[in-house]
Amino acid sequence: METEAERPQDPQSDSQQDSKKPNSSSLAFRIWPPTQRTRDAVIARLVETLTTPSVLSKRYGSMPADEADSTARSIENEAFSVADLEAGAAAEVDGIEVLQVYSKEISKRILESVKSRASAVGTGSTTGLEDSKNGAEAAGEASEDAVSSAEMQT
Repeated sequence: METEAERPQDPQSDSQQDSKKPNSSSLAFRIWPPTQRTRDAVIARLVETLTTPSVLSKRYGSMPADEADSTARSIENEAFSVADLEAGAAAEVDGIEVLQVYSKEISKRILESVKSRASAVGTGSTTGLEDSKNGAEAAGEASEDAVSSAEMQT
C-alpha cells in the first residue's frame, strides 16, 4: 500500500488544489484612499442630504441644488485633504482610522456650512446647547450615511 509521500505527484491535481487556496496577494483590500467613484458617491449623498427634508434641513433649511452641489464638493474635498494628510503623516495609520477622520471632517464641515447659511439667510435656530447637539448628531449621521452608502456602491 502506497502512502501519500510515496505516490507520484500529479502536477494538474496540485494546481487544482492551489487554485482553491486563497492567494494572499490577491486579497489585498485597500480602504484609503477611496476611489473617485466613491468620492463622487459621497458628494451625491451630501447633495441629497442638503437638498431634501432631513433633521438638518428642518433645523437650518435646505439648499438649492446648485448651491448644495458646490457646498458638497467643497466639504468632501476639504475632508479628503485633512484625512489624506493624516494618512501621509504616519505610514502605520490604519485605513479605517483615516476613514473615520474623513467622516468626522465631513460631519464637522456640513454642520458648519448649514449653520453659517442659516444665520446668513436668517432661518433656523442656531442658539442653545440642544440645537448644537441635535445638529451635530444629524451631521454625523449624514456623513456616516454618505460614506457608508458610497462604500456599498463600490
